Amino acid sequence: MGVVNFIIENILTQASITISMIAMLGLILQKKSIGQVLSGSLKTLLGFQVLSAGSSIIVGSLTYFGEIFTEGFHMQGIIPSIEAINGQAMNELGLGRDIALTFLAIFVFNILIARFTKWKYIFLTGQAILWMATMTTVFGYFAGLRGLVLIIVGGFIGGVFAVAMPAIAQPFIRKITGSDDIALGHFCTIGYLFEAGVAWIFGERSENKKSVEDLKLPKSFEFLQDTYLSVMVVMVPLYIVTVLFAGETFASTLSGNQNYIMFAFLQAIQFVVGVYVLLAGVRLLLGEIVPAFRGIAMKLVPNAIPALDCPVFFPYSPNAVILGFITTTIGAVLAMFILPTFGLAMILPGMLTNFFAGGTAGIFGNAVGGRRGAIIGGIAHGFFITLLPALLVTIFNSMGFINATATDVDTVTAALLYAWIISPIMKAF
Repeated sequence: MGVVNFIIENILTQASITISMIAMLGLILQKKSIGQVLSGSLKTLLGFQVLSAGSSIIVGSLTYFGEIFTEGFHMQGIIPSIEAINGQAMNELGLGRDIALTFLAIFVFNILIARFTKWKYIFLTGQAILWMATMTTVFGYFAGLRGLVLIIVGGFIGGVFAVAMPAIAQPFIRKITGSDDIALGHFCTIGYLFEAGVAWIFGERSENKKSVEDLKLPKSFEFLQDTYLSVMVVMVPLYIVTVLFAGETFASTLSGNQNYIMFAFLQAIQFVVGVYVLLAGVRLLLGEIVPAFRGIAMKLVPNAIPALDCPVFFPYSPNAVILGFITTTIGAVLAMFILPTFGLAMILPGMLTNFFAGGTAGIFGNAVGGRRGAIIGGIAHGFFITLLPALLVTIFNSMGFINATATDVDTVTAALLYAWIISPIMKAF
């Protein structure tokens, strides 16, 4: 058990190590030379680490923005955090071992389902699988499942989600990327499909629909066609206006000895730096993982397709990512005020979710319904991904997780599956 726990906790939960090992396996199966195996594996590792570094820079900037946003607009409520739920489940409920084994079981079921069904997707976003393992274990535990049954049921449900979500999203990903080389491995997919549906209803359906990426600018503004400059022009005013609302007294506690407005300006620039680094990592990662994956497709899981994290798709539609972030935030703010009037909890907008999930949803909305679809769909997406966590709050409270909820829509759906279907069945017997 010690070796298994070591592998799970120190290797499988480290996404960069897992993906580089999978790349190594694919190159070995293709009988590449030792030099090619080492080069491909290390470049995959480097690409993912660069991508992660970019994500970390963005997270740091958005964490600051979330604090000044909450203070500036005097918001009080519940901030969704799967990390807090994971910590409480492991430390207070003693479910750490069960979560780790369920994590491994999801991997195993994913490979088995991909091997023996037409769904050939291998889910490679380790962090997302960890959160799915957390939710299935916690809700399975409170549904009355224990031991091996708890792990197998959680592993099976997680494994089904790990292949079903990329499969359902693939028609849209094919439209976005122009190929079937990669798939989307991110447990917010139901939200992306929701935005795509809204965009299809309210957006433009013609083949010549106006894409966010095709904005025609006057010559004096053509510099905005540069992805990074266009992001900067959006984010700098957003940060500075928000910090002015937050006020000097509060904002200075975050900026230290630096002027609070200048600090906000530099944090906005830091966000753009994060986007630059992230996209550089994406390009390096894709250049290695796709060719390496052919070995696995040929030997272990015929026609296997790697399902990768959402930032991998940002270069395909960068303007839609920023539009998705903004519109999802608007929808989340609207939901924050509207849902309590129906007796649900007030859920504060999570800036990290709004950027990564909202940005990806924006790509879906733009691909399906053009600019209008991306705008209307993005606002609807923000409302939707706030509604589901609000529905979970009462259930979490009854389980002892006070004022807690989670954000990733697919894991929330899995939790509701346990709460509304599996738990009543268990109680009936």
